[in-house]
Amino acid sequence: MSHTFHPTVLREYDIRGIIGETLGPDDARAIGRGFATLLRRAGGKKVAVGYDGRISSPMLAHALCEGLTASGCDVVDIGMGPTPMLYYAEASTEQMDGGIQITGSHNPANYNGFKMVFQGRPFFGEDIQTIGRLAAAGEWLDGTGTVETREILEEYVERLLVGLEGLPADKLSGLRVGWDAGNGAAGPALELLAARLPGEHFTLYTEVDGNFPNHHPDPTVPENLEDLRKLVAEKNLDFGIAFDGDGDRIGAIDGEGRIIWGDQLLMIYAEDLLGNRPGSTIIADVKASKALFERVAELGGKPLMWKTGHSLIKSKMKETHAPLAGEMSGHVFFADTYYGYDDALYAAIRLIAASARLGKSVTEMRGAMPPVINTPEMRFQVDESRKFAAIDEVKQRLAGTDADVNDTDGVRVTTKDGWWLLRASNTQDVLVARAESDSQAGLERLLHQIDDQLAASGLERGAQAGH
Repeated sequence: MSHTFHPTVLREYDIRGIIGETLGPDDARAIGRGFATLLRRAGGKKVAVGYDGRISSPMLAHALCEGLTASGCDVVDIGMGPTPMLYYAEASTEQMDGGIQITGSHNPANYNGFKMVFQGRPFFGEDIQTIGRLAAAGEWLDGTGTVETREILEEYVERLLVGLEGLPADKLSGLRVGWDAGNGAAGPALELLAARLPGEHFTLYTEVDGNFPNHHPDPTVPENLEDLRKLVAEKNLDFGIAFDGDGDRIGAIDGEGRIIWGDQLLMIYAEDLLGNRPGSTIIADVKASKALFERVAELGGKPLMWKTGHSLIKSKMKETHAPLAGEMSGHVFFADTYYGYDDALYAAIRLIAASARLGKSVTEMRGAMPPVINTPEMRFQVDESRKFAAIDEVKQRLAGTDADVNDTDGVRVTTKDGWWLLRASNTQDVLVARAESDSQAGLERLLHQIDDQLAASGLERGAQAGH
């Protein structure tokens, strides 16, 4: 017995595909067999399995469990919930050796995929390629594992609430917050959480529906925050929180409806955290604003710019013992009094806590941030064979100049006007560009530099690619 995956499915940070076209139950079974084989070779045996609210998720979960048990692993099925609930099950249970969440994250409804944890570390990159090699050779261990189901939702929500312990009740009782679960997997956890939180809470779209009938669950896209904006305005709320499809990315708006981007949330979290843990390293990805890195330094922290990608950031946190990290995409990782994984529900609790501890409203903190003008993330299609080569060409051309270049992940060039970035996506045949300046004229000059570099490599910033 062997199995061949569709070439597009085994990706850098996870496994993802289109149901019925590039991904199905046979793939899930092979993933289970490969993961179980690697885990048993490493001395592990017990795996938590969870899944999101997509129509195809239960079918994939069933096949995955068949694969895991056929190669001798015991499965703890935690059922449907957000990805961080699966991470919680893996991190908080002594005897758990690994975890797999079936989720299509923020992709369209016909996609699905797998996010994995292996003995407490992210499972990605070379690990995922190994699953492909084991499947092609049919080199799986045989065995008979067991499956037990475990209800963990209540316990998970209890753990989230620990983030508010020790805060003065009077600072929390007046809270008025809007929430949008986008019909994603975080809905039921949000319902429980909102019922337990002090203050008044108004929720939208907490019913899990894999067709996403109200709006697409990607909180980094401004139009997906429109309903939340209306709710905050109509009810005159303090701020609003939105989640992506599987609850590991957060979106936020303040009381005036202004978006609080990933790097701006990190500024708030950093101010709160550095009050208790001065001198801490705080990590953000290469797409984050210069304002964030400057703010962390000003608050007495050590800012560290790192590669984009939740698995890469988690690995860097472990290496540097950073208590906090985040990405522009809304992944926020707390390791100070939490487990170091990206959990949007916990990030929401920490936003409430930061506001209470610092004695400032979220709107006030958002208003105090330096005004910068930046482009949204610009993504354009480029042939897979050219995407990394083009970035190398840009690096080589800039090497002969006095440009201030950071090549942690792609090319980030700082000039007196601000900075611009060009990097290759690890998950799609796409180049990503971004620029930031304190003036519109400066931004135009930065965009010209991007276009000049692209033109020199025979490319242009024309065809915008979706997610």
